[in-house]
This record gives sequence, structure tokens and C-alpha cells, in this order.
Amino acid sequence: MGLDLNKMKAKLAALKGNGGGSSVFWKPQEGEQTIRILPTEDGDPFKDYHFHYMTISGKNNSVMCPKRNFGELCPVCDFASNLWNEGQNGTPGAGEEAKKLFAKQRFFSPVVVRGQEASGARAWGYSKTIYEQLLNILFDPDYGDITDIMEGNDIRLTYGRTTGRLYPETKIRVRPLKTALLEDHDAIPGVADNVPDFSTLFERKSTAEAQEILNQYIVSLDSEDSPNVEKYSEGGDNSIEKSFNDLLNA
Repeated sequence: MGLDLNKMKAKLAALKGNGGGSSVFWKPQEGEQTIRILPTEDGDPFKDYHFHYMTISGKNNSVMCPKRNFGELCPVCDFASNLWNEGQNGTPGAGEEAKKLFAKQRFFSPVVVRGQEASGARAWGYSKTIYEQLLNILFDPDYGDITDIMEGNDIRLTYGRTTGRLYPETKIRVRPLKTALLEDHDAIPGVADNVPDFSTLFERKSTAEAQEILNQYIVSLDSEDSPNVEKYSEGGDNSIEKSFNDLLNA
């Protein structure tokens, strides 16, 4: 029996959070949609993490930074800092490669997507620009706590390309009307009490594990045709970071 490509496409869409799939991650589609940010037990529904991105022998890898996330030693941070210093001392391409390896900050919140309430709470990833806008809204007395399950505010989100921009952008506008999370108030606890566990969404790497991935990355670089650091300037943007940016609409 041949491969069912339609099923494979459906799995890929679910993995990326497209088309209302069951993935814990949600990514907005082109156009306008409405979401509701959910409160969390710790009182902070705006989570941020730092990631390192590396392409090793054509395979994309991301590593939660042990230092920025957990206060532990991070060999990737150390290696990137050394590369940066080499670049400042005149080594061709080292500075650009260091920029790729520096930890990148990403932001996440639990949301319910209007029209897809049956999918429950999902994780929405977004850029620093959106994060700053959300914080400013929270501190605006005209809105208050937009995450309140009984008297909160929906967010109208528009995603897409605009004239003159190379990449899609996300725009948000908070709806002024205060509403309950769900029309069926009895169903609210079932959604609000089951927000994604952000501590388990991404695999945590120990310092030793991060060192092993870094070692593989260095070996991968050494195995390339160019024998020196000049090869750092050849590759352009890190492909996994671009994929992650696409997920977060960064």
C-alpha cells in the first residue's frame, strides 16, 4: 500500500499548529483571528525562554540555554563569546557566526482560539514586540486584567504581509468588551485548569548535554571544505532559527 500523502500533510499541519489541529502549539493563519490569553497558576501567563540554534550536518538543533533559563553553566554561550572576541580581533566571519549562536529570547502564552474552543488551551509563541505591547495593555487601567476568565478581553490578531515588508507581521488589538472565557460558564474550569505545562514543552538539556551538541556542531564545521573560520560567513541565517521565527511570527 502506497504512502498516503494527505495523511502526512495533515500530521505536518497538526505538528505546526495549522488548521486547528490538536497540537499544543498554535500559529495564526493569514488574515484575522481572535484569541483569548488564559491565566496561569503562578500569575504569569507570559513565559519567556532563551534558545541556542545550531545546524549540524544539515540537521536542525535547538538547545534551551542552561545559563539564561536555569542559571547553570552554558558551553554554547562561552563558545559564542569566544567567537565574538575572535571576530573583534579580525578573524573573518567569526562575529557573524557568534551572532547565530547567541541565545535568542522567545515568548509564549496559553490561549484559546475563538472558533476552535473545542481544541482547548494551546501555546502561542510570539515576538518581543508583541510581548511589549501586551505588557503595555496590562498596565492600561482602561483594560486591567485581560486574562480574567469571567471579565477578560479577547484579542483580535491580524497576521500577514503588508506592502513594503519582506516578512509577515502580527498586529494585535484588544477588544474593549469584557466577556467570559466561554458562554457556557460550567465549561470554563475544564479549559482554564488545563493550560499547557510550559516547563515540559521544550526538552531541557544539562550542561553536559549542551556540550555534546556543541562538540557535534564544531566537528560539523571542521568537516566542511573550508579549513578556517571564513566558512562562518557562507551560510547565511540559521535555518532552524528561521523555522522557529516562522512559528512565532517573529
